[in-house]
Amino acid sequence: MGLQSFERRLERFVEGTFARVFRSGLQPIEIGRRLAREMDLRRAVAPRGVLAPNSFKVLLSGADRARFEPIEDELVKELVQVAIEHARQEGYTLLGPVSVEVGTDSSLRPGMVLVAGDMVPGQGVASLTLPDGRRVLLERPTLSVGRLPECDLAVADPNVSRHHAELRRQADNSWVVVDLGSTNGTKVNGARVTAPRPLEDGDEITVGSTTLKFEAPPVGAQEARPRGRPPASTEARGATGGWEPGTPGAPGALGAM
Repeated sequence: MGLQSFERRLERFVEGTFARVFRSGLQPIEIGRRLAREMDLRRAVAPRGVLAPNSFKVLLSGADRARFEPIEDELVKELVQVAIEHARQEGYTLLGPVSVEVGTDSSLRPGMVLVAGDMVPGQGVASLTLPDGRRVLLERPTLSVGRLPECDLAVADPNVSRHHAELRRQADNSWVVVDLGSTNGTKVNGARVTAPRPLEDGDEITVGSTTLKFEAPPVGAQEARPRGRPPASTEARGATGGWEPGTPGAPGALGAM
């Protein structure tokens, strides 16, 4: 599904002027397939679930790099999304934000592509502090809050709806809180949430009669640092996106201190 949506989204970038360029030779979808395959090959079973690479380096020949140059910025953004969607579908846990860089390798012939992936931990994780002092780490891209036990954060408060609110990580690793049509509403610093509300370090989120304190690491602390890159790359361009650590109920999805 991830690769199909990736191919559909890129179609609009290879129409018209670029149609003849992409009629033959290396196709964007092939790069997406190689990236997904690298995740499958490098996966590893760990206590937190099945880990997979989240930092990728894509190497192309000089000729192919030149062909892709008009859409390269969009390509790397879409490849980030391919990795996120593939991790969701396979239930993989990613240690940090997904990043993709594209470079040139003079030893490659046209049509050849190398993809190397590495597992790079994020440098900081946002969290919620509960009324009893416990801290819940926001290691997933979403966190559901409600009265039902199946919610990621189950709150024993009669004023909290069964599915009350949801915290969502954005592409830039910032967070928003969304009210899910709860009976008593959701508030941030006393103001009722009527649309996705961006969160900042120290914000207080109130659901029912329960207040949760949102804490975020410093801005630069959430960026992944790619490691283990293949040699012979030049003029690398990259993009970073939010990570997708497995599926609901996967081991290690939440932590409390």
